[in-house]
Amino acid sequence: MARHKEFEVNEVLDKAIQLFWMQGYEKTSMQELVEYMGIHRRSIYDTFGDKHALYMCALKRYADIQSNKMSLLVERQEPVKEILRHFLETTLEKEGDPQGCLLVNSGVELGLLDQEVSSFVEDSYSKTEKLLYNLILAGQQTGEIEAKLDPEALSHYFMNAWLGLRTMVKTATNQEKLSGVMITTLSILD
Repeated sequence: MARHKEFEVNEVLDKAIQLFWMQGYEKTSMQELVEYMGIHRRSIYDTFGDKHALYMCALKRYADIQSNKMSLLVERQEPVKEILRHFLETTLEKEGDPQGCLLVNSGVELGLLDQEVSSFVEDSYSKTEKLLYNLILAGQQTGEIEAKLDPEALSHYFMNAWLGLRTMVKTATNQEKLSGVMITTLSILD
């Protein structure tokens, strides 16, 4: 007879996200995952697979959560420049979460060592760039953003700036400096 799961999968997966986000993949042991997630080792293996499979599940859930947040941001009935400002500001406002970004951390830690992680991170980045491209194009169509600016180049630029901010927040203590980077990034649209 199959045993009934005594935990909600997304709840324990969210705990794995937090631990991987704080410590990284290599530094996080299975025993730490067992303790932090609050479930048995066998349950982790039965539900998610090995540590790497759990990590990939955590990355996917994290990316889905971030994608949903971005979709909500885009759905706002605000000018495109305001949406882009909010997009950058979300990087500076991390209430309760570790600093930085799990996807960025994963790309930096494992990008050259793990093809599956590298492909997943690259795919996530591509989706965000496409979202930025569509926002910039919409802004050009409404006249908010100069039509002569290259929307593809701008989407690459904003992606780079956003990733840079997501990296800087891990070590920067000067909020004025981070805000200045954001303001300078947005000024390219003027």
